[in-house]
Amino acid sequence: MKENIAKIIIICVIIALAILFFAYDLKQYLTIDYLKAQQLAFANYYARHTGFTITAYMFIYIIVTALSLPGATVMTLAGGALFGLWLGLLLISFASTVGATLAFLVARFLLRDFVQRKFGDKLTAINAGIEKEGAFYLFTLRLIPIFPFFIINLVMGLTPIRTVTYYIVSQIGMLAGTFVYVNAGTQLGKIDSLKGILSPGLLFSFALLGIFPIAAKKSIAFMQARKVLAEYPRPEKFDYNLAVIGAGSAGLVSSYIAAAVRAKVALIEKDKMGGDCLNTGCVPSKALIRSAKILTYAKRASEFGFSKIDLEFDFADVMARVHQIIKKVEPHDSIERYTRLGVDCIQGEAQITTPCTIAVNDRVITARSIIIATGARPFIPPVPGLDKINYLTSDNLWKLKKLPKRLMVLGGGPIGCEMTQAFARLGSQVMQVEMAPRIMGREDAEISEMVKDKFEQEGIQVLTGHRAKAVITEDDRKILVCDHNGEEVRFEFDEILVAVGRAANTKGFGLEKLGVRLNKNRTVETNEILQTNFPNIFCAGDVAGPYQFTHTASHQAWYASVNALFGKFKTFRADYRVIPWATYTDPEVARVGLNELEALEKGVEYEVTRFGIDDLDRAICDSEDHGVVKILTKPRSDKILGVTIVGAHASDIIAEYILAMKQGIGLNKILSTIHIYPTLAEANKSAAGVWKKAHAPEKALQWVERFHAWMRR
Repeated sequence: MKENIAKIIIICVIIALAILFFAYDLKQYLTIDYLKAQQLAFANYYARHTGFTITAYMFIYIIVTALSLPGATVMTLAGGALFGLWLGLLLISFASTVGATLAFLVARFLLRDFVQRKFGDKLTAINAGIEKEGAFYLFTLRLIPIFPFFIINLVMGLTPIRTVTYYIVSQIGMLAGTFVYVNAGTQLGKIDSLKGILSPGLLFSFALLGIFPIAAKKSIAFMQARKVLAEYPRPEKFDYNLAVIGAGSAGLVSSYIAAAVRAKVALIEKDKMGGDCLNTGCVPSKALIRSAKILTYAKRASEFGFSKIDLEFDFADVMARVHQIIKKVEPHDSIERYTRLGVDCIQGEAQITTPCTIAVNDRVITARSIIIATGARPFIPPVPGLDKINYLTSDNLWKLKKLPKRLMVLGGGPIGCEMTQAFARLGSQVMQVEMAPRIMGREDAEISEMVKDKFEQEGIQVLTGHRAKAVITEDDRKILVCDHNGEEVRFEFDEILVAVGRAANTKGFGLEKLGVRLNKNRTVETNEILQTNFPNIFCAGDVAGPYQFTHTASHQAWYASVNALFGKFKTFRADYRVIPWATYTDPEVARVGLNELEALEKGVEYEVTRFGIDDLDRAICDSEDHGVVKILTKPRSDKILGVTIVGAHASDIIAEYILAMKQGIGLNKILSTIHIYPTLAEANKSAAGVWKKAHAPEKALQWVERFHAWMRR
């Protein structure tokens, strides 16, 4: 409340001063003609009252600059004429910077919160750039008078640049322009108009001066790159334009793009083409989930009008189908296909020996640029005794031939949840252990509760708040010892699946020895263009983070490959504004953008709209009438901040919202779009309808109601 009152007072003061300025035509005293006419009088007054004149001049200059009033240029000329070059430069330099900083602070106090709140999503990249290189951008602008300084003052106040940084950079950056005007003021008698000061030649010179920081930055980057690479011998000629290490999603896409633009590219893989996604991740897990779901349809026969359906199966056959699916997809990622595309596929273990050379098998290849796309592996927690048994991970799970009678799943994230439900549906007695208070901790509490309820309905024992302490064996019995609220509890199992996350593959191929920097979580440290601390080595996929999804690996691969091949001319910053993902439990959980949990953590204001899928005709027809579409929007706006969908085929339904967020489409346009009836995708339109109803213009509708009543008379 006090802040609002202060804002009102400041606005009133600014308006009052502006009115006085124009009402009394004070601008007439800030013209070259008036200045030249009064030059002698000013000089005489200054000689008699030196201290007062300097103080009054600086005060007026600061006020004019702070209020962004016209006349600062003429006052600068007056300063040169009155005080001479060096004293005038000193006084005006400080007065102009103080005034500019006051204008900056006023704009920040009055408008920044409003602008950031209303347009914050569009300003994310700008804010990040200002926080990182704001001083550089401001300095460049200050060197070029063609950009009005008062606009710079106001606009920069809306950004996150620090006030101290703003003052110091402005003080230095405006010196050149101030010098030109003050020097012109010393020759006031020869000046007829402002055009005589800023000639085209002088403006061009300032433009060149403004380009100087950019050129300097490029030069520094070039010199730094040369310094980093100086200790390593440069090949006379490179074997390849690009070498990619790892043939998972990121590596495949990187090499594909390089080959498509006719670059010579080598793709090195020590194991299987396709990486984790094809061989141990997405493809086999979804194949297993599909088989398990068929069993649930049989168990739900009565829901579809059948008295009974009996299915007999052998788990080994189910796993055989999983491997058949892998074989069917394999040609898409095969050596044969990529060789036809123009990629030189090399089977072997790579060792990066210098920033430009890689040893593989019995040869050494050279490449102008390298992309690290080595993926990630299952993280194994330091649970005592775990290494004494043959535990399962997403890597070796697919070698099972016999269904575990009692399966312990360690972890409540996406992989743990998907495998928990799949094995339970296939007939295992599954216990899921999660140390956090709930499974699927990245989702809103109500969403994870929906999944947990479904798990428990299917006979899964969900043990949240249980921290694994040790694995022990007693008389050939395997036991997991957990801490639950300070009490030790034990659970017997036949097999244990460790699914507590994934660790980036950064060891064993030369990164440590070369000195490629890593983050605290052991992913490779990259900048916004996916470049490592070596200018010609880039990184993409799980090994880079921050998202470990197949689709983000492919997304990053485009940026890594294009920047690696064409970065000398143009670079592209990786765009993470709209990142979707899904967990393939039943019901599926799909999300894009913010959920309530993240919005609260980030302090983002939002409104929530919910549509229950139990009210959707197609879901009722399919006996899948459960779940929810949950949308976060900006307050009093249809702009989408994030969407979570729980239900059958949620990962497919959410695609419309992904597109909408990427292209800036709001709920009103989704509502006005025709959706085929009956489909599950109608849930999107129905949810938009719920939002529209909640935002109906009640006052306008009251007048419309009166109009209709009048028309019935």
